[in-house]
This record gives sequence, C-alpha cells and structure tokens, in this order.
Amino acid sequence: MGRLRTKKKVATKATDPPLQPHNASPSKTEPPSVQSLLEKAESLIEQCDYELASRFARRVLEQEPTNVAAKEMLGVSLLETGDIMSAKETFLSLIPPSPSAPAAAPPSAYLYLAQLTDDEPRLALQYYQSAIDIFTSQLKGKERATGDLSPEDDAELRSNVVRALIAMVEIWMDPSYDLCFDPAAEKTCEDLLSLALQMDSGNAEALQALASVRMSQQRPDEAKECLEKSWTAWKDLDADDPRLPPLQTRLALVKLFLELSLFTPALLVLRGVIDTDDQEVEAWYLEGWCFFLMSEHAQENGGQLDEMTWQELAKDARDCLEACRVLHTNQEHPDHPLLDHANELISKLDELGIKASPADDEAGDEGEWGDVEGSEDEDEDGDVEMK
Repeated sequence: MGRLRTKKKVATKATDPPLQPHNASPSKTEPPSVQSLLEKAESLIEQCDYELASRFARRVLEQEPTNVAAKEMLGVSLLETGDIMSAKETFLSLIPPSPSAPAAAPPSAYLYLAQLTDDEPRLALQYYQSAIDIFTSQLKGKERATGDLSPEDDAELRSNVVRALIAMVEIWMDPSYDLCFDPAAEKTCEDLLSLALQMDSGNAEALQALASVRMSQQRPDEAKECLEKSWTAWKDLDADDPRLPPLQTRLALVKLFLELSLFTPALLVLRGVIDTDDQEVEAWYLEGWCFFLMSEHAQENGGQLDEMTWQELAKDARDCLEACRVLHTNQEHPDHPLLDHANELISKLDELGIKASPADDEAGDEGEWGDVEGSEDEDEDGDVEMK
C-alpha cells in the first residue's frame, strides 16, 4: 500500500522570507506565520525536497511544539531521508499513550507506523485497525453533520479504508509471517475483503486481492471473474483519467493475469502502462516475462500462438528484457531480484539461440502486437475474453 500524503491545505504560493542575520537592524517585516511555514513545508514535500521540508516543519514546532500537521510532515521527511527511527518516534508522539498525542490522533500516523512495523505483524495489524476505526468514524460523523458527504470526501475516506483493509490481508497472506499458517487466516482474509467490497464494490485493488485469495484456494475460475470485473471497470478509460488505478495496481493485475496464463489482457494493460511511462522498469520486465511464457506455450502447442511463432515471441521477450536491464542499470533500481530473474530469462533465451534485435529494429517490434485488440481472444463487441 502506497504511503498516504498529508492532506492538502489551502493552495497558496506563500514563501518563507529569509531569516534576518543576528546583527541586522530591526525590521518591520513580520516573521512568517505558522500557516505559511506549513504550506511551504508541504510544497517542498511535493517537490521531494525532504531535507528542506524538515527544516520548515521544525520551525513550526519551535513555535507550536504540539502542531500535528508539522509533526506529520516532519515524520514523512525523516522517513524519506532514511532516518527511520526518528520518523517512527515522531509518528509515535502523535498517538496514545504519548503524553504529547493530540486528543484526536491522525489516522496517517497509524498508517505510517503500520508500514514501519514489518517485523511485528500483529502490531502492524493493530495500527491498521486503529486507522480504519478513525476513518470509519470520520465517515459516519461527516454524514451525520452534513446530511450528505461530497462525492470527493466520500470517495477519499472509503478509499483509505479499503487500502488499509487490503494491507491487512497482505500481512495475513505473507508467507514470511507465521500468520499465514494460522487456522483463522483464510476466514480473516475473507472477512476483511468482504468489508472492503462493502465499502467500495468496484474497487480494483480489493477485487485483485480477492482474486489472489481465490488463487491460493485453487479456485482459478472465480479468480478470473474477480480480475475481469476489476479490469472491465477501467480498461477503456483515457490515460489521464483520474479514475484509472495507480500504476502499481495495474502492474499487480498483470502479475495475476500471468499466473492465470491470460496473456492478451496482460499485454494490453502493459501497453497502457508503458505508454504512460516508458521508463518503468517493472513494466518492461513483465512484458518480457509475458512474451517468454507465450513462447513456451507456443512450443508446447505446435510452435505457434496467435499467429506468431515461438521464435518471434522469444525475440520480443529478449528485446523487452534487454530494455528492462538497461533501464535498471541506468536508474540504479533497487529491485535486484527482478534483475536477477530478467538475467536468468535472458540466459535461457541465449541457450535457445535467441538474440536481441538490432537497435534500429526495436522501435518497429511493437507493430507485431499493434493489433492485439484484434486477436482471437476478442468477442464480437471487441472485448477481450478471459479464457
């Protein structure tokens, strides 16, 4: 689950006046207000200038030691600059039993602490549940106070609840924790996902999480139904449509498609991701893996798949994996297991005599899959069937 950003304040262009030297003559210029300092800190966080943002947050705390927004932004800045322990201490100061905790603890503090407590899964679950309780209370409270929430507020609160519920499911399913062997794990995951879908019946992440559970239960047909419902809700949206799921959610969908050998929808989702960001390392890796699996499938079924030979598919796999490898190196990408698997697949392609296309030819390779929507997996309405 991605980290939540601090809630937007009033959008202004307030800047922080420079500090006066100690020996400067008195000036009538008033010192910056707490609000302007907060706005500047938030702006710097959005610009990923976390070091400077932390300095502005600390200036607020010098004036107001218990300012909640400043503590949140300081915690985020510390986290992003790698000072994990200080970030954790800052977030802990915002929740009970800390004597400096506000009367109403911010749910974001619990969410950050949950992510920072990966060595204590049960404590992380408690933090997530506390955040959910606050979000749910806010949802009910605003409905009572206003009679009706704005669509934006309602959607934001529901989305926050769903994400926290899914994070809890992921903890329960993580094989690195003993929780996945707990007899109550399966029912707990079912209950959590049921709550998530009650909160937002069409939520793509919740449906994908349910599909993952169904796959672990050896119920692939039901998993496909969940994925189809998830994908159908947004597959025809424009690339800049705000309703489009986050990029990582779409990549997670691709992985599930590949597990179920649903290659055509996987390629369609990947096309959209790469069209949006052609520097996304994981997208090139997954596309290469998809073509590799298709090539294997073709070899096992007469040498062809969707009118392409296994060698053509393998060559496409090689080109995508080479692109992944170059981007991984250039970006100093932190996911080393991904690179290891990409290199392993390239070695297998080498053994098969499959070489990368010359640089001049790579741009034209996408044309072979330019009509992927017109493949034999489409139905009469042009929709891809989930076989």
